[in-house]
Amino acid sequence: MNIARDASAPGLLSPELIDMIDRGVSVIVSSRDAALRPSLMRAVGSRINAQGTEITVYLARSQSRQLLQDLAACGRIAVVFSSPSTHRSVQVKGTGINGRAATALDLPLLQRYLQAMEFEICSIGYRLEFVRAMLAFELEDLVAISFTPSEAFDQTPGPKAGSQLVKEAQA
Repeated sequence: MNIARDASAPGLLSPELIDMIDRGVSVIVSSRDAALRPSLMRAVGSRINAQGTEITVYLARSQSRQLLQDLAACGRIAVVFSSPSTHRSVQVKGTGINGRAATALDLPLLQRYLQAMEFEICSIGYRLEFVRAMLAFELEDLVAISFTPSEAFDQTPGPKAGSQLVKEAQA
């Protein structure tokens, strides 16, 4: 699904990166506790708004207890979006975290995400059953975590890996 964008609106993420995230790629969500010990979990879906100013990731509560505790305690999130077929990756850090229970209204988005990941993962040789098992969920167990991106980093393997993406200047 391509989302309409206001090309004149500058943002942290380029239209190309917003498209990549919107298309449905691998999503790993992380945070940390007070002692700086990391916690992380694979998301089973994601959404980004047209301007790239709000991202939502979907996590299974039963598998993400420590991560959800850390998000609530420190208020910081880091999410890596990576295309399995190309290894193109971006890490987005953010604040302003809000959580809510996923509902039936989220199902079309979650189904679209699953289909995109089936294509991505199967295109590199894995079986459909593997992808479906990896991204299986019970709707009642899902939480939608939304946040505002504040920093972004190129994480694609190569000479630019780790470099910070600079917010586009206002015209």
